Formats: sequence, C-alpha cells, structure tokens
Amino acid sequence: MQNARQLIIFALTMQTLLTGCASITKDSNQPVKVETYSKNNVAINGAKCSAKNERGEWIATSPGNLVVHRSGENLSVICEKEGEETGIATVVSRANGGMFGNILFGGGIGAIIDHNKGTAYSYPDWIRVIMGENLVYDRKRNKENEVMLGNAASPEELKKIEEEKIALEKAAAKKAVETAAKNSSTQ
Repeated sequence: MQNARQLIIFALTMQTLLTGCASITKDSNQPVKVETYSKNNVAINGAKCSAKNERGEWIATSPGNLVVHRSGENLSVICEKEGEETGIATVVSRANGGMFGNILFGGGIGAIIDHNKGTAYSYPDWIRVIMGENLVYDRKRNKENEVMLGNAASPEELKKIEEEKIALEKAAAKKAVETAAKNSSTQ
C-alpha cells in the first residue's frame, strides 16, 4: 500500500514538472536576426526594421537582432531606409518541440499555458529582407545558423499557411484532450 501511494505521488510530481515544458525550455522572447539586401543582392546597412505581432512592437537597425515576444501569430516586419523601397516580411510562427512535449508528457494543461504565454511557438531565427519586396519566411523551412530567404507573398499562399497552422493546432489540441482523458481514467 505504501509503495502504491509513493508511486502515485511520484507520477503526479512528474506530471506537474513536465507540464509547461516549453515554458521551462523556451524563453518567451526570441531573437530574430534581420539583414536587408537590395533586389541586386547587395547588402543595405542601416535600414530601420520594425516587427509587430499582437504582443508588441520591436525596432532594430539592420543588420541586427529584433528580440520579439513569441506568439502563435505571424510577425509583420517592415524595413525602411531613405532612398530605398520598403521591404516587407511576413514571418510565420510555428509550434516548437516544447508544445509537442507537453502533449505527449504533460497533457493539455502545459500546452494551454505555453500557448497563452507564446513559449510554444518560434519564428525563423535569421531572415534576409529584400528591399522593395513583400516576402514570406516560414519557420518550417528554418535551418539553424542559416539565413532564410523569403518567398513571394501571395494571398493564396498566406491563406494556405494559416489553414495548415490551424489544422496542426487542432490536431495537437485533440491529442492533448485524448491524453488528458487517458491520464485521468488511469489514475
């Protein structure tokens, strides 16, 4: 009887520790390195780049780092410099490994916490904004320590990306509910 009680306490402690996994492993802020180039592939230094999502707005001079608040929402980046056309970037956020760790190990509570705090998501870590262009930078193509080049931003492409993100989040939420139900029925 004593061993069973200790096992239950240990299991509940582990579940508590593992929920909020991305909150533990990921900071709510993320640096996004931004560089600006001309359409002719020439570096343009000194452009003022502002990034914005529903959690705030951040400014840096290129090349530089924008330290943004993580979010499930895309990041809008606008780079401007006198004598240059404006460069526009839509930086697509994706769920990171911490979100899936929550679903597998911690159940739905940790996933909800990390979703609300933004720690469940990440942006590409290095983008090249092309002045005079409107491009999309999707985190699913991110390679660590490599600059990401954007793709043309058509409304259809952006809609497709958003639909894919929603489908993945719905599948993750469904899995979290199933896991939580399974965990509660075995306790």
